[in-house]
Amino acid sequence: MSSNGTETAVVAIPPKKTKIKKLRPARKQVKPGDVEKKETPQTGKEYNIWYNKWAGGDREDSYSNKTKSQTRCNIKLDSGLTRANTTGMKYCCLFFSRGCCPYGWECEYLHTLPDPSTALPDSSKDCFARDKFADYRDDMGGVGSFNRQNRTLYVGRIKETGTGLETEEVVRRHFKEFGEIEHGWAVKVLQYRSVAFVTYKSEFHAQFAKEAMACQSLDNDEILNVRWATEDPNPVSKVNEKRRLEDMGQAVIREKMDPRVVDAMRTIRALEDGDVLDEDGNLLENGPMDADEEDDEGSDRGAKRRKLDVDDRVSISPPPQQEPPKLTGLLSADTMDSLKYFSEIRKRNGIQPSTAVRITKPSAGLGLGDYGSDDED
Repeated sequence: MSSNGTETAVVAIPPKKTKIKKLRPARKQVKPGDVEKKETPQTGKEYNIWYNKWAGGDREDSYSNKTKSQTRCNIKLDSGLTRANTTGMKYCCLFFSRGCCPYGWECEYLHTLPDPSTALPDSSKDCFARDKFADYRDDMGGVGSFNRQNRTLYVGRIKETGTGLETEEVVRRHFKEFGEIEHGWAVKVLQYRSVAFVTYKSEFHAQFAKEAMACQSLDNDEILNVRWATEDPNPVSKVNEKRRLEDMGQAVIREKMDPRVVDAMRTIRALEDGDVLDEDGNLLENGPMDADEEDDEGSDRGAKRRKLDVDDRVSISPPPQQEPPKLTGLLSADTMDSLKYFSEIRKRNGIQPSTAVRITKPSAGLGLGDYGSDDED
């Protein structure tokens, strides 16, 4: 009711529904036979399967051996559902990334961008189920290495048409289609050198973009040379990358751990240290105790710490090595000690000396002179 006595009706506005975009069946990017397969021209006598070129010929990245790709992947139009969405396959289709998969929804691999939050079954494979290697190739091409997480791509043969910022916007516009790019200086252009570096947030997106933009063009009909970037020598970048990997590892460990186990370990540690926890398990800085108790507690705790510090400073030295007993005859020192011991026992028991064992001190050396013969002849 309003101030003038009239009643006003309250109309409830229903919440706005958010449309959930559903994937449609993936379309066939090309028809069988549309893509003309061209053989690599033979420029040598031996074919190197590792570098995919003829030995003794031109370099792999020379203009004479590179032709512009006939197809290109369009994520908005080509993404869709395939058989992999029902079978549980986690890997993407390599030909889909290049824009030349003729199977469409019948493909056994995914026709979408790789999901960074989904872990692959095998960490030694890339997002296309190809095996990685221990080291990178000399030309930084190929699948990559499983010893280092690389999220940066090297893009060569760029035709610059303006300032560095204009070229940077062109590179960002073409590469952001295949994954989320890092903020800040994630796209760096080396002006007058026709080179750019693109850093993605996820290594999966970098793997996908490397295949999708290989031998493609930007805005000036050039043929791009896309490779893996070498490790950044900047020490600040190394520290940041190490911290990022540590944070990712800690986050994964927290997700896998049972919260009840974490609470139990926190309680046990608090009991060992003498700390007080509240109902939620948080540490209380000032516990409910008197001043005298706090002083006693602090002294006990300090004494315990001093004791631990002293124990830590005490180094446990290994026991001195005992020298092996020196042999002075045919019998060892242990044997002689045993014979002496038994001889003393016989004497205490009153055994006649004639029946006791006669102990003679062996001479130096082998002692063969003490054993004479009854027959001198």
